[in-house]
Amino acid sequence: MVAIRIHIIGGSGSGKSYCAALLGEKLGIAHYDLDDIHWDPRSDEYGVKAPEAERDRRLLDIVGRDAWIVEGVYRSWAEPSFAASDRIIVLMTPLHVQEERIWKRYEERVSGAVPGKKRETYEGIVNLLAWNRDYNETKLPHLLRNWAYADKMLLVHDNRDVLGLFEP
Repeated sequence: MVAIRIHIIGGSGSGKSYCAALLGEKLGIAHYDLDDIHWDPRSDEYGVKAPEAERDRRLLDIVGRDAWIVEGVYRSWAEPSFAASDRIIVLMTPLHVQEERIWKRYEERVSGAVPGKKRETYEGIVNLLAWNRDYNETKLPHLLRNWAYADKMLLVHDNRDVLGLFEP
């Protein structure tokens, strides 16, 4: 196992989970999805947040470890992860690719073709697409211009390039 701490960010459908799983396997490191910490898995309703104290405790437990990969786009409450990370991978996947992936994932889950722990609704996906467009066109560029962690950032335009970032 390599002792490295990596945070992966990017819009919805950018490939964060995919890249985290690939890197985790390659480096022998556990990977964590911040959605699993942010949303309350005990709720029967879509979009119910976990209690903040529980969410924050779980995040601090992860970032206190010697090696990890965290993936998620959250900023304010995920600050401890950014501060503790050695590298922050920023996935710059084209917006149209992200939108195709979001729709495909939704259709697969709704049809039952792929089991999912998330209970999306059509309205929720439409809202996600709008949020994701704003994130990619406004929030992410602003973050990249003004972030205190610029020295840790690795910009990736093709997810296949992620594995090459951490060659022995």
